Amino acid sequence: MTNPLEHDVFWKIHRDLPREAPGSDAATMQALAMLPDLPTNARILDVGCGPGAQTLALAKATQGHITAVDTYQPFLDELACRAFIAGVGEQITPVQASMFELPFDEPFDLIWSEGAIYIIGFAEGLAAWRRHLKPGGSIVVSDLSWLQPDPPAEAHQFWQEAYPGIATIEANVSRLEAAGYRSLGHFVLPEEAWWTNYYRPMGARIALLRTQYHDNPEAQRILDLEQAEIELYRRYASSYGYVFYLMQAA
Repeated sequence: MTNPLEHDVFWKIHRDLPREAPGSDAATMQALAMLPDLPTNARILDVGCGPGAQTLALAKATQGHITAVDTYQPFLDELACRAFIAGVGEQITPVQASMFELPFDEPFDLIWSEGAIYIIGFAEGLAAWRRHLKPGGSIVVSDLSWLQPDPPAEAHQFWQEAYPGIATIEANVSRLEAAGYRSLGHFVLPEEAWWTNYYRPMGARIALLRTQYHDNPEAQRILDLEQAEIELYRRYASSYGYVFYLMQAA
């Protein structure tokens, strides 16, 4: 985002949302339950953690230590505050770093990434992060995926522009196997997990910002683009969704 106004409006929309991508604690726990048992003091890496809703859920459900990585320091500050209030601050270490160049030497038992691997790319992320995984360690990611082989033209065009790497579930399973992992299963995030913690609060924020920027056509255009994504999902939720992929280093 090189346009200062675009950057300003984007972060005003997304700041302090419950989550920065579709998801829920229930889905996080469902994915965790599908994994092999973790060591008692497991080392967990949460890549692209955002404000850390899933980080907190993992901390409460395990006795492991979680290194939570994001490039945006305000998200990390928010996570630290949330972790302190939740009583799991000692389990979580926020680190400002890029998922493209993770600055860690010791490997992790589990790498987790909800709604963020699209930034580096599904296959690219799995290939790059494998060196940070212990032998036999597991990875869990959620990624936008086609749920139909032939999605509606409007949805196809939108996501080909917004996320050219989007693929079907079958294609992503093939990708993870080609990257040297064994699939442990996958499941589709329920539609309500898009609305409760993401699209509904985002829509409310957009409505407030329309009043703030009532005399700024460029800001209104940016708000229109964000609203368009919400309306697209309202029409075509059956054709695409977030899918949790669980895998183990082969």
